[in-house]
Amino acid sequence: QVQVVESGGGLVQAGGSLRLSCVASGRTFSSYVMGWFRQAPGKEREFVATISWSASITYYADSVKGRFTISRDNPKNTVYLQMNNLKPEDTAVYYCKARVNDNDYWGQGTQVTVSS
Repeated sequence: QVQVVESGGGLVQAGGSLRLSCVASGRTFSSYVMGWFRQAPGKEREFVATISWSASITYYADSVKGRFTISRDNPKNTVYLQMNNLKPEDTAVYYCKARVNDNDYWGQGTQVTVSS
């Protein structure tokens, strides 16, 4: 069982920045594919960004491309989501997912609220 814990959410004004962190347990974190998703009120959970085990490959949703950056620090078992130029439509609960041997492990989520 892999434990996933997000942190770093909060309230920020439009145009501001936040950095989310996600720590996943396990000795083989460097082999996990990690991703960020978000769910706004009344909407389905949607993909935000993903990063390969070596950090050599990243993908982003079109809505965040150029504003958000996903990165990872394998010795710290941590993945980050740097969010710049935040918009009110970025308001959501942000979830981290670890994909380990075809199994998905989710965190409890962290709230991001962007005021206009």
